Amino acid sequence: MIDSAMARRYVAELIGTGLLVFFGAGMATVTFGFRAFGSSVAAGILLTGLTFGLVLLGLVAVIGPLSGCHVNPAVSLGAYLAKRISIIDMLGYWVAQLIGGLLGALLLLWVMHSSPFYSKARIGLGANGYGRLSLLHASGGGAFLTEVVLTAVFVLVVLSATRKEASAPVAGLVVGFALALVNIMGIPIDGASVNPARSFGPAIVVGGLALSQLWLFLIAPLVGAVLAAGIFMLFHQIDDTVAEPGAGDVKAEHTMTMSAADEADMPGTTSTAAAGTTAMPPGTQRVVSGSSGSRGSATPAGGSTPAGGATPSGGSTPTTGPAPPARPDDKPGQDGPPSGAR
Repeated sequence: MIDSAMARRYVAELIGTGLLVFFGAGMATVTFGFRAFGSSVAAGILLTGLTFGLVLLGLVAVIGPLSGCHVNPAVSLGAYLAKRISIIDMLGYWVAQLIGGLLGALLLLWVMHSSPFYSKARIGLGANGYGRLSLLHASGGGAFLTEVVLTAVFVLVVLSATRKEASAPVAGLVVGFALALVNIMGIPIDGASVNPARSFGPAIVVGGLALSQLWLFLIAPLVGAVLAAGIFMLFHQIDDTVAEPGAGDVKAEHTMTMSAADEADMPGTTSTAAAGTTAMPPGTQRVVSGSSGSRGSATPAGGSTPAGGATPSGGSTPTTGPAPPARPDDKPGQDGPPSGAR
């Protein structure tokens, strides 16, 4: 069953992936679809790569404490292999990320249609591809190898930057710039996916040749994630326990209530708290803050009360101190005062 915490994580991944596709693929559409790079293709590649990195940098700050900000099925697979999330969370992340990628592409298509110069068949939607869809006209084999290597590098950086010993603010910067780096390298070859959800949304919306080549950008990043997890586990010890995704999950400390402490002080009752206390010398009095009456006192040594079960005048229990010395007229074995004594 999906509880509220799981639902928040999945919704965060859906929204984060949608925003990543909207901004990243949107910049790729404007830069290369509309030829907005001018006379410098290198400037367009640099701008598009930095856009992906900067968007991820912002998403880490927004949804990182909720879900870990994977926004990438390959990162989720690497986190599962490193035993940071469960298989249920991994599958839930995958579904949320693919839906988010599709919604982000639909939102981008809606925005692009506001321009009279936009044509989906001619300009596209920033989809990945090889052959004639590539700036370098790279082959399918070259694109597959590129995606495996780039995704392995990116997922390895993510796993290393987000381990327990790392600093969270530094991790966000490292992950953002790592995504920018792999995009700058991969954009001329195949459009730089390193994220199946980023390729899924635009390819589904655009269709045609981009959709027929989608299989490569779904499988190759996952292969790269497996490779990255294997390399990471060679250098880092993996705990057998599955950690909860996200940040801010602090275990509550077990505390003893006042009523439990009072019960531990009552004669004849035992508790785990009383068992852990040191023995008190006979005749001393134990006081608990907030208690009153007989709960704040201790019975005399031996656990006996005055003869007849009556308490001394005033209704209070015997005060702290040693028992008075026996008088000559006391009978042996008699606990109370002699007959007629007041």
